[in-house]
This record gives sequence, C-alpha cells and structure tokens, in this order.
Amino acid sequence: MVTEKELIGQIKNAVLAVFNNIGFVRIVKVRKNTPSGILQKISDLSIEVQTSNRSKYTLIFEVKTAGQPRYARIAINQLKELVSKNTNSYGVFASIFISKETRKICQENNIGFIDIAGNCFFNFDNVYLSIEGKPNPFPNNRPLKTLFYPKSSRASRVLLCNPKKAWFVKDLSNEADISLGQASLVKNKLLEEEFVEELKVDDQKKFKLIKPEKLLSEWVKNYSYNKNIIKNYYSLDDTKTIESNITNYCNAKKIKFAFTLTSGASLVAPFLRYNRVFVYVFENIETIAKDLNFKEVSSGSNVSILKPYDEGVFYKLQIIDGVKVVCNIQLYLDLINYKERGEEAANFLYEQRISKSW
Repeated sequence: MVTEKELIGQIKNAVLAVFNNIGFVRIVKVRKNTPSGILQKISDLSIEVQTSNRSKYTLIFEVKTAGQPRYARIAINQLKELVSKNTNSYGVFASIFISKETRKICQENNIGFIDIAGNCFFNFDNVYLSIEGKPNPFPNNRPLKTLFYPKSSRASRVLLCNPKKAWFVKDLSNEADISLGQASLVKNKLLEEEFVEELKVDDQKKFKLIKPEKLLSEWVKNYSYNKNIIKNYYSLDDTKTIESNITNYCNAKKIKFAFTLTSGASLVAPFLRYNRVFVYVFENIETIAKDLNFKEVSSGSNVSILKPYDEGVFYKLQIIDGVKVVCNIQLYLDLINYKERGEEAANFLYEQRISKSW
C-alpha cells in the first residue's frame, strides 16, 4: 500500500511529466506541504506554473490515498477554501487512481484531478488539458468486489430489496444474518462509494441507500449464476409438471428451495417462452434428482438444480401461484448473463418490477 508521503512524490512526478510534454505550460516552482492563505491551511503540494500568455498560477493539490467519491468531496471542500484565499490559484484532487464517478464530481466543482497513471484534467486561465484511458496501476486497490463476497452480498441484497428503508448497522446485521462487524464494514464501503447516505434520527445515525441502480450495476459486474454448483438433468415431463413435482417434493421433505432464471421469470414478469427449469435447493442435489427420476446429462438438459453459493439467495422469497421464487434482485442477477435471451428478460423484469420499487 502506497503511503501518503510516497504518493505525494509520485503525484509531483506525474504532474511534471504531463506539463513537460506540452508546450503551453511551464513549471516555475514546486513546493510540498506548504502554508496556503490567510488561515494557514496546509496543502499537500503546490506547483507554480506559467501559461503561454505569461500568467502565473498556483496549482494547489489535495492528495488522498483513496480516490472514492466520498474522499474526493472532502478534498474538494478543502481545496475550495484554499483557492478562495489565494488569487490566481487552481485546486487539484490527486490520488492513486481517479474513477469515472470521481472525475465527474471534480469537474462539476471546477476542480482539476490527476492520478499516478497520468489521467488528468486541468481547466484554468487559457489552459484546458484532459488525458484519459490510462489503466489503474493498482487494479486490486480497495476493490468494489468485496461488497459482493458471499456474506457481504447478503447486506447488498437486503438494501436493494428494501430501498426506501433507513437502517441502523445492528438492524442490517440482523436482517442480513451477518456479524455486526461485517455489516459495519459494508456500510463504510458503501459510504465511500456514495451508494448510501447517513441520516440523523433522534441523535442517532442511520443510513439509507441512495443509488440502488449503481449498486445493482456493480453487483452485475461481479456476479454470475455459475458461481453456484449446478447439476443438469433430463426429465420426460413438461416444464410445469417438473416444477410442480419439485414443489411438492421439497414441501413434503421440508427442503429449502426457490425457482430462478426462466422458471422464476415466467411467474414474476413473463417475457420468454422457456423449456428448461431452474431451481435452487439447499440439500443434496443427487438425492433429489434420484427421487424425482431425473437423469443427469451433459447436453440437452431441461432441468438444472443449483446448490447456492450462499444461503442469502433465499432472502425475501416470493410465493406466486403457490410456487416459491427468489426475490426480484436475485432473479435479475441470475438472468442478466444467461445466454438464452436472459439479458432481455432481466431488462423486462427491471422495467416492470425493480425500478418501480425505487
């Protein structure tokens, strides 16, 4: 992990590399940890430059080891104060890597940005410079995918299924059936990315999901229904008979189960004709298949039984016409990357059910 002191040095080098390669800005002086303005606030780095029309500007940098939107906003507020006390100055947020969302926040606030990869944006005086597309040199730095590890994903599912509710950490912990510490870590990560906001309720802090569509979009990038254990079978019966037999069997045996993918979509938001049954079960798949006379096949299957990667897939089951179906969020996740027109079915589900609840 890069320390802030090391990062300041790397940002300085990145700035010098950018301006040394153009002919309309000249570096005059570089200072680290310099007093700035009447309030004697300390900037992490300041660089005096001269533009092509011989105007001099001081670029004032706030450097953060984390580039998530929440940290960017903190830096932006600090920069605005510093810039207001210094004539001919321009604030720049700097970090290891600047995400697309953070870039947008900076530009909306008339603040520049630069990362150690060399992506940057400067817009002051007669200078306009934008460089994009350079890859993150530390791609595994604070990955968002940690939100979607099996236990952590339970919290994301709970929030997306209850998008208008404000939560205490302990209540999310109980609802998602995860530890208090894990719920707290998820909350902090969501705050960093500005997926949630904190609310003060009776002198206590709750938090609420404010960007459900973005959270779901990030989850899609980190999910595939193939994460589950899947066994494929063939049955001589039609799909409805298969689904009825599975329902009756699991109810009689008190087995936790729920239909998903095409089977679930046909009940929640019908869009496709289908000839393959998909069901989650939380018991031995082979035993269930044997008892229901399903023949395991390597191709041509019409029954797929899934052992879930985490029990959280059973959260907020829907019962439709007496049939158990996973919640709409889980159904969307399973459908979106399914090859047999699953994306179309997922988008139909999103438009008809999910987005309307937000």
